[in-house]
Amino acid sequence: MEGIYSKEQKVCKIAKARPETVQFLLSFSKSMHVIDYKNMKFENVLN
Repeated sequence: MEGIYSKEQKVCKIAKARPETVQFLLSFSKSMHVIDYKNMKFENVLN
């Protein structure tokens, strides 16, 4: 394990997202509501 994390990684790829993907994720996060009730969580997605 030590050998994996102690080496410096020289190659790093930057992930690029299309504008449609970003818009979809933003819309989904706006429509999702999480309600906490006692020890339970309810997730609602409003369409």
